[in-house]
Amino acid sequence: MKFHKEGYTSLAIVVLFVFVINALADFYDAPAYLKWFLYALSAFLFIAIVQFFRSPVKRVTPDEQIVLCPADGKVVVIEETEETEYFEDRRIQVSIFMSPINVHVNRNPISGVISYFKYHPGKFLVAWHPKSSTDNERTTIVIKNQSNVEVLFRQIAGAMARRIVWYVKENDSVTQGEEFGFIKFGSRVDLFLPLGTEISVNIGDKVVGGKTVIAKI
Repeated sequence: MKFHKEGYTSLAIVVLFVFVINALADFYDAPAYLKWFLYALSAFLFIAIVQFFRSPVKRVTPDEQIVLCPADGKVVVIEETEETEYFEDRRIQVSIFMSPINVHVNRNPISGVISYFKYHPGKFLVAWHPKSSTDNERTTIVIKNQSNVEVLFRQIAGAMARRIVWYVKENDSVTQGEEFGFIKFGSRVDLFLPLGTEISVNIGDKVVGGKTVIAKI
């Protein structure tokens, strides 16, 4: 387990805030009950930031026959739908909701080459809203594997998640299970898979990025 680089700024702000409020409490000789409250608040804020930006070390053996989960969270959608941005045809959509207590590292579901990438500015509807997949701030990424199978996935901002980070671009070669991005403070990731794909999860399942098998190709 390590601390993710995206959390350095947030951690610095929390540490500074904790230092200032406790220093002021000591300087003005605040009542004991207030000092203990501030100590408890300081500990909570520090633990919350460290917990949110934790980044487990994953060792993944790439397998072209499976689609790995791109994020920690809970499966909230499995349905056949029209994908209108890239494929312009029917696909199986699998959506994973990420709560603030989940690990927020995003990982490549398959190995291959980035054949499409686009960032979309947008709204910040709650992540489970039906239109969040098309109206919210998001990225769309497509990976094509060696068998020319393409998987599309989206990082989608939510009401709290106001920053999406990505580390890939078109024509990059990527490896299954490796980190491609990060979303701060809760959101969702959508996968769009070819019709006929054997889905290995059910709605309500808790899944782990880089570990849970979402589907078999």
